[in-house]
Amino acid sequence: MPIVIKICEEGRPAEWAIIELQGDLESRGEGTFCSQFIGDLHFTKNNVPVLIVGHHILYGKEVKMEKPFAVLEKHILDTQSHNDEKGAVDDFHVEYIVKAVIKKKLLFKTRPKPIIANVPKIV
Repeated sequence: MPIVIKICEEGRPAEWAIIELQGDLESRGEGTFCSQFIGDLHFTKNNVPVLIVGHHILYGKEVKMEKPFAVLEKHILDTQSHNDEKGAVDDFHVEYIVKAVIKKKLLFKTRPKPIIANVPKIV
């Protein structure tokens, strides 16, 4: 399940990365994950990505993609209207704006490990 995230860098088009998970994410409730909080993404001092989802932690790695992706935004511009035999016709000009480039992905392919709180032993 690829998820697009933004990685900030000034001076160029934004550079994003894709989070790639092996397996499926399942919601407790019915519905989709669209615009929903899924988890926290952190990086260790050694730049290892760590994803915390619920009570699970996943360790990943940053991988360069073979071919970069471009994130495009489509704009439809109304240039002019004119009449022909069939009636009014609108001419539209379509342009695409490069919003970001995706050159790497954060790959999480190991099984998630449960996060267990320290439980004191009663003796």
